Amino acid sequence: MEQQLIVSDEVSVNGVKTSLTLSTDGILRWFDRGVILRCLFVEKEVLGISTSGRLITIRALLETGGDGFGCRGRRRLMRKSFLFELMSDDSLRNLCEKIQGFIDSLGRPKKLFVFVNPFGGKKSASKLFINQVKPILEDADIDITVQETKYQLHAKEVSRSLDLTKYDGIICVSGDGILVEVVNGLLEREDWATALKMPLGVIPAGTGNGMIKSLLDSAGEPCTPAHAALAAIRGHKRSLDVATICQGETVFFSVLMLAWGLVSDIDIESEKYRWMGSARLDFYALKRILHLREYNGSLSFVPAPGFEDVGEENGSCVDFIEPLKPRQHGYHGPKVDFKSFNWRKLNGPFVSVWLHNVPWSNENTLVAPDAKFEDGYLDLIVLRQCPKLALISLMSKVNNGDHVKSPYILYFKAKAVILEPGTRTDGSTKEGIIDSDGEVLARGKGTYKSNLKSLMLYDKLQVVVDQGLLTIFTPV
Repeated sequence: MEQQLIVSDEVSVNGVKTSLTLSTDGILRWFDRGVILRCLFVEKEVLGISTSGRLITIRALLETGGDGFGCRGRRRLMRKSFLFELMSDDSLRNLCEKIQGFIDSLGRPKKLFVFVNPFGGKKSASKLFINQVKPILEDADIDITVQETKYQLHAKEVSRSLDLTKYDGIICVSGDGILVEVVNGLLEREDWATALKMPLGVIPAGTGNGMIKSLLDSAGEPCTPAHAALAAIRGHKRSLDVATICQGETVFFSVLMLAWGLVSDIDIESEKYRWMGSARLDFYALKRILHLREYNGSLSFVPAPGFEDVGEENGSCVDFIEPLKPRQHGYHGPKVDFKSFNWRKLNGPFVSVWLHNVPWSNENTLVAPDAKFEDGYLDLIVLRQCPKLALISLMSKVNNGDHVKSPYILYFKAKAVILEPGTRTDGSTKEGIIDSDGEVLARGKGTYKSNLKSLMLYDKLQVVVDQGLLTIFTPV
C-alpha cells in the first residue's frame, strides 16, 4: 500500500538543495535527484526537533554495531543530529508543525519522575544518569524531576505521597531494588488503583537488573541504559503481574522472585565477599555446592493448567489458606476464591525453591525461560536431591535457561503457593533464609546475620499472583 505524504518541502543540507518528506508510515526521507539519501523512522529513532532561525535540527538515537545478520554483539545506540535549512519562514513553521504533530500522536511521556540510586551496584548510577541517560531524555524534550535516594525505603516513602498528576511515568535508575520500593509505595496509597496506571521504567544501574533485562530481551534488544531510556521515551506500555506475599498482617509485594534454599543462601551470604565484585556469586555458589545444605519443609500450590500432575494431591485449601487481612490503606491483595481450587503439594527435603515472575533474575541468569509478564502465574523452579557434580553442571547452565531441562529440576507454573520452611537436615537448630526481589524477608535460626530484624518470621507464608496489576514501560 502506497503511503501518503504528510509534508514535503525543499531544504538545504550542507549547502545542497534536496527535498525532505514525512509520510504516513512515519518515515522521514531526504532525496537527491529522486534517490533517497537517508531515512529516519520517527517512532523508533527520532527523539525531538528544535529550530534556530530557518534551521531545523532533528535529534535521533541510532543503533550502531552488530553484523547485520541478527547478531546482538556490540550493538549500541548513538545520539546524532541532522540539520536542515528551510527556504522560508512559512516552510519552517509548516514542517515543524507536521513533524512535531506526528511525534505528539505517538503518545510519548512529556514529564517523568526519576529516582537515582547512588548506592546501588558499583555506585555509578548518578554518573551514568548524567552522562548517558539525561542527554537522551533532554533530546526527547522530556521534562524530568530527579530524586536521589538517600536511604533504604526512601523511594517507597516518596512514591507513597508523590503527586502523580504531575507526571506521565516514573523511572528508576538503579537495579531492581528501587523498582520494588516504588511498587510497594504505590500499593500502599489510598488511590492505589489509579496509581497503578502510572507506567514504571528501569534504567540498568545496579547489581541485579532482571526486570529491564527481561523486558529488553523479549524485544531482542541488548540490556543497555540507552535502550532502556528509549523504551521509556517511546511510551509503549504493558501489564505486569504482582505477587502478594503475606504472613498474617505483614504484606510484601513482589514483581521479580522469591527464593529459599541454595539460591537465597548464595545471594545473601555472599555479601561477606563483596570485595570480590561479581565473582563473589560464582565463588560462593561453588562453596555452597561442595558443602550442600538441604532443608525440610513443604510447598503447597495451585497449579496452572497443564501442571495438574506435579506433586501430590492436597485437597482443598480450606484447611490452610489464610484470608488476606484487611488493611487501613492501599491494596488488599487479589480477590480469589481458593476454596474452589484443588491444591497440590511437594514435601522436602529441598535444596532450592525459586519462584519467578519474569524470565531473568539478572543480566546473566535466565532462571525461568517460559515466564510471561502478565499470564497470572509464577514459574517455580524446584530442586530436591541432586548429586554435587550434576548440580555444578546444572548451575553452569542458568545463563541460557537450559538448567530447567535437568531431570533433577521440577519446573512448573502456579497461581498461588504456600511455603512452609523448615530446619536444615543436618541440624534442627539451624534454619534458612527467604529473600524476595533482593531483600531478606525472613532469617531463620543460625543463619547469616540472623540477629538482624526482618520483615517476616521464618515460618509459613503464602504467595498469590494478581494478573496484570502493574503498568510498565516496554520496548514494544
